This record gives sequence, structure tokens and C-alpha cells, in this order.
Amino acid sequence: MTTSTTEQFADLSATTLLRFATAGSVDDGKSTLVGRLLHDSKSVLTDQMEAVEAVSARRGQEAPDLALLTDGLRAEREQGITIDVAYRYFATARRRFILADTPGHVQYTRNMVTGASTADLAVVLVDARNGVIEQTRRHAAVAALLRVPHVVLAVNKMDLVGYREPVFAAIAEEFTAYASDLGVPEITAIPISALAGDNVVEPSANMDWYGGPTVLEHLETVPVSHDLTACPARFPVQYVIRPQSAEHPDYRGYAGQIASGVLRVGEAVTVLPSGRTSVIEGIDALGESVDIAWAPQSVTVRLKDDIDISRGDLIAPSATAPATTQDVVATVCHVADQPLTVGARVLIKHTTRTVKAIVKEIPSRLTLDDLSQHPEPGQLVANDIGRVVVRTAEPLALDAYADSRRTGSFLLIDPADGTTLAAGMAGESFASKAETADAAQADDDGWDF
Repeated sequence: MTTSTTEQFADLSATTLLRFATAGSVDDGKSTLVGRLLHDSKSVLTDQMEAVEAVSARRGQEAPDLALLTDGLRAEREQGITIDVAYRYFATARRRFILADTPGHVQYTRNMVTGASTADLAVVLVDARNGVIEQTRRHAAVAALLRVPHVVLAVNKMDLVGYREPVFAAIAEEFTAYASDLGVPEITAIPISALAGDNVVEPSANMDWYGGPTVLEHLETVPVSHDLTACPARFPVQYVIRPQSAEHPDYRGYAGQIASGVLRVGEAVTVLPSGRTSVIEGIDALGESVDIAWAPQSVTVRLKDDIDISRGDLIAPSATAPATTQDVVATVCHVADQPLTVGARVLIKHTTRTVKAIVKEIPSRLTLDDLSQHPEPGQLVANDIGRVVVRTAEPLALDAYADSRRTGSFLLIDPADGTTLAAGMAGESFASKAETADAAQADDDGWDF
């Protein structure tokens, strides 16, 4: 396969699949919107619809309650099951979709991080009667931090405010100004009534003053510009393959999924964090040797030199290899019930690499009302968004999150029980300080560094 064909294939794959997440406060009508979108796009199975109709009839409702199509997850949560994001797959003639349906209660804001972390678009619902509230601002902040390139503001329940244009215009103006200040690159506001079906799949006859797309039309036509092959190549090693068989006595391959970019046979590469260099001798994909491979393919890479490589190492083209650092400055969304405090001993998981670390500083916490920074909060609690400085025991090859969502992100983990504490997005790093300072000697438990 030639390079041009590869790039064309990657571009086609990127534009025919849209990953999007839905978010909204309690009672903003998110479940009804998702149900309406699935129903009106003919993406609901017959037996599912029959079950919804039966339950609605038992409740005395004249029409099927489409919110019931997504009620299963909430029922599971009430029983103590901790599955907080439901992924739904559907397709139209124009595009395939993966929908991450995230919970709306403030207690579960942290779960939007999971749903939106890989999303190309986020749909934020607002009740037209209530306007922009704190939870709306929190969802906008999370979308901005996660670098979601497209945000749709769905102003719902327009039927309950008489379909009045000034109501919609005021909410759209307030949200757009707020999200723009956060750095959201594209915001599209759509007035809808999920219950009545206005502007969800079909245009509304009740809002002739609105000339924009419906929700589904926008989802089908929004350009998906994030192309993993356009980023510098990054290959985190998951597994070292050494069969040591009579048929392949000298075979040594490094298996994993290409996180970004394109790898080519003959390309000079650097292995991080060791800094050793070599050349790609071969690439095996699906049992066959190929000359080129691209994200997100899973492949096995063979190098010309027999060097020490293990799980957690990162292979990158020497010309575009990232710098390594032991001082990570990042923005984190705290997701655990237990607070994150200065001095906390944690594990940091970046791609396939997990190392010990210590939280050295928490410089600030974001105040969502006015986007100001609360300095030196001392700790972050559940749903807080703040800046942290983390010192790692071993160097990490982090990209800036603004450059790569895949290799600029990480998790902070409780080493005692494996609980995820925070999801992090790397920003400025103290690489120069790490390069000039001598690492401290580890103490008996290996946490002093």
C-alpha cells in the first residue's frame, strides 16, 4: 500500500465515524434526547420499542416514553453497579456513530471525563426554563480541558417556553461567551424539544425563526478533523515477542498499538526513556510483513539492533521524539471520593508505562463561576479541576495534551488499591529542571525522588 493510499484511507476512516458524548444536568431531558435521536433515526430494535411501549402503557402514558430507552443504566446504578457511561452504536446512510451517554447528576460529573476523553463532539443540554447553570459551566469546562473540538449546545424544552426566540438567543449568547473564554474552538447552538421531536431529527414547524441544522443533520455533517496519522508517530510497547523456536530462533518483536502517526520500515527511531537509537527493520501486521503502518493499528515492530526494550517503553521517530521529564505539570480532573493532597504517593499511568510518583504541588483549583484560579487549595476533592505538579520516579515521554490527546494524557492511581484518582492532561513541564538536577536517592520504600 502506498503512502498516498494510506493517507486517503486514514482520512476516509476519520470522516465516516463520529464519536460524540452527551452531557446535561439532571432533568434537562438528556435521556429523552438520546431516545428521540435513536427512535427517529430508526436505530431502535423492534423488541426494544415494544418494551418501552408496554412500560409506558402501564404507567398510563398515552405516548411511548423514549427516555426509557436509556433508563437501564440508571436502574443499574441504583442497584449499586458502577457502570457510569453507556456506549451506544448506531448509523445513518451518511455516517456511523459511537455515542457515550454520560450521567447528568453533579455527583457523576467525573464520569463525563471518561465519555468525552475520546469524543470528537460533545452535546451539552440546557433546560430552556433554567438557562446556563453551574453544571452547564462544569460540562463546558470539561469539554474544553479535554480538547473536544466541537460542542453542540442543545437548548431543550423549547415547547415549555412557547418556542420563543429571545429565550434561546439569550442562553446561546451566554453559553457561547463562556465556552469561548474556555477555549472551545467551535460552538453550535440548536433549539430543540426532545419530547416533541423539534429539531432533533426533523426540522421544527414551531420554530420557523431558526434556520440552522437539526441535531442529527449537524452530527452527520460536522467535519472530523482529528486525524491520528497527522500527529508525530508514537508506539508504546505492550509486549516483547521472543518465540525462540527452531523456525524463528532470532526473532525479537515489540507488539503494541500505534498511538499516533505513521511508522515506516527503514526509519530511524529512538527508544524512550533510555534514548537508545535504531532503525525499523520490519513491521508485522495481521501475520504479514508490511512497509508502513499507521494509528490506530496494532502491529509488531522489529528493529535492526538488539537493544534492551520492555513493556512501557516508547518507540518514536528520532526526528520527532518527545522530550522526557520527571516533573509533570498538568491539569487534572479529580474523580475519586478520597481527596488528592500535596505529598500524596501515587502511581502515574501513561500509555503502557506505570511508575511511582509524588504530588509535589497543587498550585490552583479552577472556580467554575468566573473561571478564576483559587490558589494553593491544598487538596482536590471529587469533581474538582485543578493544576498539579507531579514528580515521577522514572522519566516519562509525555507530549503536551494540546498536541496529542493520546500521549498527552495520563491517570493518577492509588498504589494501595488501584483506584483511579484523577485523569490528567499534560501541559508545561519542567524538562530543563529535570535535566539539570540530580535525582535524589530513593529511600527504603522507593518513594523519595
